[in-house]
Amino acid sequence: MAWLRYLLMSLAAWLTLGSAAAQAPHVRIELVAETDRPAPGSEVALAFAATPEKGWHAYWQNPGDAGLPARAEWNLPAGASAGDIRYPVPQRLIISGLMNYVYEGPFALLTTLKVPADARAGRPLPVRVKLEYLVCTDQICVPEKAELATVLTVGDGALPADRRARFDAWRGALPRPLGTQATYQLDGKTLRLAVPFPAAATTTGEGYFFPLTDAAIDYAAPQRVVRDGDRIVVEAPAKRPSGTIEGVLAFGTQGFALSAVAGTVPPASASAQAEDGWLWAALAAFAGAVLGGLILNIMPCVFPILSLKALSLAKANDGEGNPRGEALAYTAGVVLTCLALGGALLAVRAGGSAVGWAFQLQDPRVILLLLLLVTGIAFNLAGLFELPTPRFVNRAANRGSGGAFLTGALAAFVATPCTGPFMGAALGAALILPWPAALAVFGGLGLGIALPFLLLGFVPALRRRLPKPGAWMDRLRRILSVPMFLTALALAWVLGRQAGVDGMAIGLAAALLATLGLWWAGRRQARGLDRAWLPALPLLVAAVAALALVHPAPAETRPAGNAEAFSEAKLAELQRQRRPVFAYFTADWCVTCQVNEKAVIETETVTRALADAKVAVLVGDWTDGDPVLGRFIEKHDRAGVPLYLWYKPGEATPRVLPQILTQAMLRDLAAGG
Repeated sequence: MAWLRYLLMSLAAWLTLGSAAAQAPHVRIELVAETDRPAPGSEVALAFAATPEKGWHAYWQNPGDAGLPARAEWNLPAGASAGDIRYPVPQRLIISGLMNYVYEGPFALLTTLKVPADARAGRPLPVRVKLEYLVCTDQICVPEKAELATVLTVGDGALPADRRARFDAWRGALPRPLGTQATYQLDGKTLRLAVPFPAAATTTGEGYFFPLTDAAIDYAAPQRVVRDGDRIVVEAPAKRPSGTIEGVLAFGTQGFALSAVAGTVPPASASAQAEDGWLWAALAAFAGAVLGGLILNIMPCVFPILSLKALSLAKANDGEGNPRGEALAYTAGVVLTCLALGGALLAVRAGGSAVGWAFQLQDPRVILLLLLLVTGIAFNLAGLFELPTPRFVNRAANRGSGGAFLTGALAAFVATPCTGPFMGAALGAALILPWPAALAVFGGLGLGIALPFLLLGFVPALRRRLPKPGAWMDRLRRILSVPMFLTALALAWVLGRQAGVDGMAIGLAAALLATLGLWWAGRRQARGLDRAWLPALPLLVAAVAALALVHPAPAETRPAGNAEAFSEAKLAELQRQRRPVFAYFTADWCVTCQVNEKAVIETETVTRALADAKVAVLVGDWTDGDPVLGRFIEKHDRAGVPLYLWYKPGEATPRVLPQILTQAMLRDLAAGG
C-alpha cells in the first residue's frame, strides 16, 4: 500500500503546513509575456517560468500515481481570454514504487492570451492570475500558490529580441503534434500502441509513452518501445483503457503529442529492435551532404572564392608550391568551418531555438560583417591593395599550405547562403541524428565542397589540364572582382531588408571607411613604406565597430503578385476549400531562393499558369528566423530554406519539390492540379 502511505504523508503535510503560502516558495514562478505591447485582436504568449528549489519537484499535466497538476484562475479585462496551459515534456521519478511525472529543473508552462479586437492602442491591459500547484520532495508535499500579475499596453505587437529567444527555447521543449492517428489494442493484460513514424526519421534517447488519459496503463510498470518499419510500437501493462487515449511519446527531451483510437495492432516484427537503423540513415545523409557540397561549387555565391584557389593551383604547373599540401590545408579549412557552423547550430537548437542551416545570416550584424569582408576581397582582387600574410601563414607556406586553410574557411563561410540539390534532405536528417552522426554530415558537406581541389592536388593529370601561369592570372583577378562587387551590393540590399534604411546607411558608411583604410594602405604599399597598414587600422576598427550600431528592423512580409503571407491557419482554410496550394519558404539572404524567385516563380508565364489553375500561393519569409516558420520547415525534414511544397486538393501531405525549380515544373504541376 505504498500509494496510501504517500497519500497520508501528503495530506499530513497539507494540514500541518497551513502557513506554507506565507513561506518562501519551493518552486519560484514568474509570469512573463512575449510582448509588452500586444496588438488589438492578436494573441500573445504567456509563460509561467518556474524554478524548483534543489530537491523539490512540480508536476506534469497528468502527475502519474501521485501529485496534482497546476490550476489557474484568471482575472482578465472584458473581452480578453486565456487558452489552455501547455506543458513541456516531463521527467520520470519513482518514489516508494509510485511513478511521478515531474519537473526537477527549470521549466515553463505556456498559454495564450487573446487580446480584445476593440482594444485601443495605448490602453493598459492588466493580467492577473492565481496559480495553485503542488510541490514535493521524496519525503513531503506542500501545496503552494502564486498570485501573479503584469500590465500590458495595447500597441504594435513588437517582440523584444531577448524575450523572443526565451519563448523560442520554451516552445522548443513542448511536445510537437504528431499529425497522424495512432492505434491501440488490448491484448490480454497488455496495451499495445502503434504510432506512425517514418523509418527515415531518427530518434535520440530512450523511448517512453507519457499517458495523458488517466488509468490507461500502469504508470510504474516498465514499457517496451521498439521501431518496426514506419511505426513505433509501445507495449505496457494495461489498466482500464477505453475510448481515445492521448499522451506524449518522448525520446529524451523531444516529445510528440498523439491521440490513439482502438483498433488492431500487430506485434512488432522480430527484426524491429535492430540497432543499426540510425547508422544507415546517417550514411545516406553523409552521402547526400558530400554530393550537395560538390554541387555547391558551381553555385554563384561560392564560385568567386573558389576561383582564387584555382589561381594558386595553376602555379603548380610551373613547379611552384606544394599542391598536395595546399589541397589538404584547403580541405581542413572548409571541413573545420562546416563543423564549427554545424556544431553551433546543434548547440543553439539544443537550447530550444528553431533555427536551421545559415542561421547566423538572420542577424544583420553578420550580414554587415560579410559586407565588409566581401568588399575587402573585391578591392584586393581589383588591385587596390595586397593583403599582408601573417608569420604563421608564411611558415605554413614553406610547407606548401600557404593561405589555403584561410581560403577554405572563407569559402565555407561564404557558401552558407546557398543551398543546392541533396543538401536540404541531408541537413534536415542531421538535425534528428545523434550529435556525432550529425557532425559527420556537416563534415561531409565540407568534404564535398573541397573535393575538386583534393582531386586537383593529388591527381597530376588533372592539374596539367589547368592553363600555364602567366599574365592571364592578373587579368582574371581583375575580372573576378566584378562578381565580388555584385555580391557586396546584394549584401547591402539584404542588410537594408533586415535593418531598414538606417541600417543599410550604416553598413555603406562602414564599407566606405574600410575602403578608405584599404586605399591608404595600398598607397603606402606602392611606395614601399614599412608598416603600411598602421595608419589605416583606426579606419578599419571604426568600420568593424559599426556592428554595434546595426539592429533588426520590424519584419515586413511583402509577397509578390497574388501571393499571400503563409500561416498554418491560412493553409488549413485553403485545404478545406479544396484548392491546390503552392507554399514556398524563402529568405532575403538565401541566394538560391532569390534565383528561383526571379527566374521561375515570379515570371509572367508561371504567375499566369498558377492564376489560371486557381492555385493559391503562400510565402513564408524566414529572413528574420521566425521560430513558428522554423518549426513548420523542420516538420518537413529540412534544416532551412528554400523549401517548396505543393498541396493537391484533398491531400493533407504535400509533395516536396526540388530546391532548384524550373518554369516547366511549376507549369506542369498547375496543369495537373
